[in-house]
Amino acid sequence: MEYSCVSLLIFCMSLLCFLISTQGRWHHHHHHTKHKHHSHHDTMPEISVPPEPSTALAPEPSGPPDDENSGGSTEVFDVRKFGAIGDGVTDDTNAFKMAWDTACQVNSSSTIYVPNGFSFMIQSTIFTGPCQGGLVFQIDGTLMPPDGPEEWPKNNSKRQWLVFYRVNQMSLQGGGAIDGRGQKWWDLPCKPHKGINATTLPGPCDSPVAISFFMSSNLTVQGLKVKDSPQFHFRFDGCQNVHVESLHITAPALSPNTDGIHIANTNGVQIYNSVISNGDDCVSIGSGCYDVDIRNLTCGPGHGISIGSLGNHNSKACVHNVTVRDSVIKVSDNGVRIKTWQDVCRLCVGHTL
Repeated sequence: MEYSCVSLLIFCMSLLCFLISTQGRWHHHHHHTKHKHHSHHDTMPEISVPPEPSTALAPEPSGPPDDENSGGSTEVFDVRKFGAIGDGVTDDTNAFKMAWDTACQVNSSSTIYVPNGFSFMIQSTIFTGPCQGGLVFQIDGTLMPPDGPEEWPKNNSKRQWLVFYRVNQMSLQGGGAIDGRGQKWWDLPCKPHKGINATTLPGPCDSPVAISFFMSSNLTVQGLKVKDSPQFHFRFDGCQNVHVESLHITAPALSPNTDGIHIANTNGVQIYNSVISNGDDCVSIGSGCYDVDIRNLTCGPGHGISIGSLGNHNSKACVHNVTVRDSVIKVSDNGVRIKTWQDVCRLCVGHTL
């Protein structure tokens, strides 16, 4: 068993400048024959047209259930008041969209409440901002997508599940769970190790990222248990000021491309006090990222913590000021690494083990 303890590891990258592209990256799986598999780390996510706000009459906000921290100043919108059933079978998408549209229009702070003891099935959805005030998405129950590609509506993107687009000052938090139901996606013939002699087979291969934040700022993601995403569990692209705290992300060791947290074109990132165990990078850092601080992370099994891969096609990509400290990486293919396609024009790396 490979075990590395990173007590203090500092990447000080005053300028990491590559004449390379930010497009694409390849994964190398160590079981059986080494095999290259393309992912979408550095491509822009496919964002469908944001839905128009619902014009249906919304219910009045409900009181916070045993919410001692609200102080009476936050309006709470329970998704059940908007028609959500929470039996794990009924499509609750419209109820969640209506709850979002209503909370988003409140001038003061508001909370969307997903209660404990219920499992809500939601289709691929975009929650669009900006909202009028700060918003808390409190998940104490369970969220889940349709069960596999055969159940996925044909007119919905298969590259995304839940997308938060152009939101500011939002917290996604709670003691609940997000279940990506990834097994049937991992079993697609195009995935690594599904063909003869560990090869892949032709066929559709798009798989959804569980939670995406796109062009958003002042974000907190805290306390949730997230498992078995079909592809990345979290993706932050074009974001600023992201605080991740006390997340628990799990997927099987052989699940393909199930990065825990992927960031691209994002700055001011803090990833603290979390556990990530999956089939790929615990944290992957793409082009355009800077001021990234990772602290007290338990990582593995998986591929460790990666900067890159940083592109091709002779374009420019820069990453700098990335810090990893007080963390444990175990049962992992790698510890902390920088992956490049071409020669580095300038690189400054300092670390202490």
